[in-house]
Amino acid sequence: MSIKEVLVPDIGNFKDVEVIEIMVAPGDEVATDASLMTVESDKAAMDIPAPFAGIVKEIRLKVGDKVSEGSLILLMDTASAGAPATAAPVVKSFTPPAATVVAEVPPPSQPAPEVPAPKAPRSQPNPVAAHPHFDAGKAAHASPAVRRFARELGAEIGLIKGSGPRGRILKEDVQAWVKGELAKPKSEAMGAGVAPAPAVDFAQFGEIETQALSRIKKLSGVNLHRNWVTAPHVTQFDEADITDLEDFRKSMQDEAAKRGVKLTLLAFMMKAVVNALRTFPQFNASLAADGESLVLKKYFHIGFACDTPDGLVVPVVRDVNKKDVLDIARELGELSELARERKLKVDAMQGGCFTISSLGGIGGTAFTPIINCPEVAILGLSRATMKPVWNDKTKDFEPRLVLPLSLSYDHRVIDGADGARFTSHLRLMLSDVRRLLL
Repeated sequence: MSIKEVLVPDIGNFKDVEVIEIMVAPGDEVATDASLMTVESDKAAMDIPAPFAGIVKEIRLKVGDKVSEGSLILLMDTASAGAPATAAPVVKSFTPPAATVVAEVPPPSQPAPEVPAPKAPRSQPNPVAAHPHFDAGKAAHASPAVRRFARELGAEIGLIKGSGPRGRILKEDVQAWVKGELAKPKSEAMGAGVAPAPAVDFAQFGEIETQALSRIKKLSGVNLHRNWVTAPHVTQFDEADITDLEDFRKSMQDEAAKRGVKLTLLAFMMKAVVNALRTFPQFNASLAADGESLVLKKYFHIGFACDTPDGLVVPVVRDVNKKDVLDIARELGELSELARERKLKVDAMQGGCFTISSLGGIGGTAFTPIINCPEVAILGLSRATMKPVWNDKTKDFEPRLVLPLSLSYDHRVIDGADGARFTSHLRLMLSDVRRLLL
């Protein structure tokens, strides 16, 4: 008998992630890379694979436990395993062909739209005003001396809960309230005056059914609310003529299939977005925690919203500027499959500069995506449709494939004019596929 410990492997920078499912029991024989358990962070759920084959002797944790890298999962007898103990994992590799096939790109059938010249980005973001205090609208039970003390500290007496007789607000209550406000993160303090949602007994109106939200949806909801409250959103809507781009994509399908790649529009969109980020660097930035400076990024990691049975996750394709569309398409497929199988590692969802959310496969004409903070912008794609577009050369309407664009951006960092310039630049890139090859 050879007993070995199975430990939690590298799961990124996250600690104390929750065990939500254990997939083996004592006595089970498992093969190398078989799933042992599932853990869930605030980003995604992921399966922990077996590092070697063997028979489970003892499980050292239970559902609900918190684990980190190096935590003991179970003890395994490797000598009694029927499967080989060191089965080498199969690694899919790609060997590029000796000669790269370059498809001839036809000239655009319509002239490219004109784009206003970009302005140089400001060295500092727009100043952010201090958040206002909100009146709860209740009559405060406090003495004149306590009210004067609250005014001197800038405290809103109507938001303070009294601990004295009959709910009277004491001087100590004002001091405790001020200390609590100062201890809150800036994002939480900004929404301190928002009234809670009323509790409603919906059963009084008819039959109901209650379903628990998944942990990812609950955590995502907290993040989305924070992002919506702390970042003043503006959404710029536009349309891009992708008729020629779609024709080119279809012409490359056979070449992509030979390499085992499904070539989608999203791969081309990522190339276009990187081109726009280079032209407008304030979009490839994050506001510093103190709100006094802008962190400009020199790398181009693009996230994409991926719908999974457990909720929405955002994998990140790194160094998009260094990859061609086929490499990007291959990575998109691999990351999407890992996300759906709950095998996406935490580090695969970190470090994004800009996010693309595509609903084109479902439908809709436009929507307002929520910024994935600390990023300052996100691009939404809706379903492309054929529309009659006027051609000045032929003096007639022509059927063109038009893609709706929805760009949400943080108005503390980006002005409305720059938002319009960004989408205009994207229209230029997408209308002439040759520009994406530069």
